[in-house]
Amino acid sequence: MFSAMARRRLFIDIGPMRQSQAFRRLWSGYLVTTLGSQLTVVAIPYQVFRLTHSSLDVGLIGLAQIVPVLGGSLFGGAIADAVDRRLLLLMTQFLLAACSLGLALNSSGGHPALWPLYVLSALASGIASVDSPTRSAVLANLVGRSMFASANALWQLLFQVGQVAGPAVAGLLLGQVGIASVYWIDTATFAVSLLAVASLPSLKPPGGGTRFGLRSIAEGLGFLRGRPVLQGTFVIDLNAMVLGMPRALFPALALVRFHGGAATVGLLYAAPGAGALIGALLTGWVVSVKKQGRAVIIAVGIWGVSIAAFGLVPFLGAALVLLGVAGAADVVSAVFRGTILQLEAPDALRGRLSSVHTAVVTGGPRLGDFEAGAVASLSNAQISVVSGGLGCLIGVGLVSWLMPRFARYDTGDTPELGAPPEGVQG
Repeated sequence: MFSAMARRRLFIDIGPMRQSQAFRRLWSGYLVTTLGSQLTVVAIPYQVFRLTHSSLDVGLIGLAQIVPVLGGSLFGGAIADAVDRRLLLLMTQFLLAACSLGLALNSSGGHPALWPLYVLSALASGIASVDSPTRSAVLANLVGRSMFASANALWQLLFQVGQVAGPAVAGLLLGQVGIASVYWIDTATFAVSLLAVASLPSLKPPGGGTRFGLRSIAEGLGFLRGRPVLQGTFVIDLNAMVLGMPRALFPALALVRFHGGAATVGLLYAAPGAGALIGALLTGWVVSVKKQGRAVIIAVGIWGVSIAAFGLVPFLGAALVLLGVAGAADVVSAVFRGTILQLEAPDALRGRLSSVHTAVVTGGPRLGDFEAGAVASLSNAQISVVSGGLGCLIGVGLVSWLMPRFARYDTGDTPELGAPPEGVQG
């Protein structure tokens, strides 16, 4: 039996929910939309593989999304520091709903075209990359500084619920009601997030915001110069996602290696989210961790080991468990990386620095999709998974060696806190 204090330290802290009604509304609205979006995350690669029977073509989905993701992230952060963030969130949610509507219409006629799957998913990725840094900047304003870690853990919980329930339900729906219905359901869920965002108060950046433009973007990027702690949060996640993300191989592994169908595809996509969900529920302890750089390094190392082992096991059950362990490690890494960013970023720059974070978090997996598909096309899916996991471990060692300030980062020291350097305007 855990004592009351032990339970508080083990289980996720819901303090931000109690403290901020606005946070609670935003969290609830995005939960529904995330569930719908995860249906589409599974449906698009599944549909591409069914149309082309090629893992490389599935990996090309990620490649098509790279430029919109990077552009949307960098410009989105600058926009978020210049305009009312509530209005910007309303616009991005509306445009994302329009992309899902286009996918639904393309698949409803009985003879879906391949190109809209690439074009609309790329557009949606770019729009989501504007939404994400805006939302991150908003979160830091909805809760107090002492609640940053807990708010990040709750937001990770939201996404993990979506990544578990969404793919699992998608696998069932794809087999029972078809691809078009999945896209229609996704479209409908955006009504909930639009209502949630509309209920928020005005969320203008401090001081009225910074003028949008290339100079604003350059100021955000320039803040990273000479700050290895922030740089390390980006580099280590890129390492994990580019080398160790086997997502593009899930359709091939499910249908060929594990001899399953659409439901098996859904299970593979859901397994990392299931592990991450459990990990997120048990993040009460993160508020007491001060050596957060070391925590990130350990978590990413566990991710790499789990992915490499996943590529070696021949049984679906063991494969799902290993993906779950990888997902739990990833959510711990995400909580600490997000907390480090919010602690180290001045509020006037938070949108732009969050945009770099978004570019890494969303661009890395897409590069990983392409890398995994390309390696699989030259060898096979198993070699692609194992080599990626081992490569991730090598990268963890290099980051620890070449970026020692990140590896030793301690929130008790917070050496990079303070005002922006001269020339950075709020």
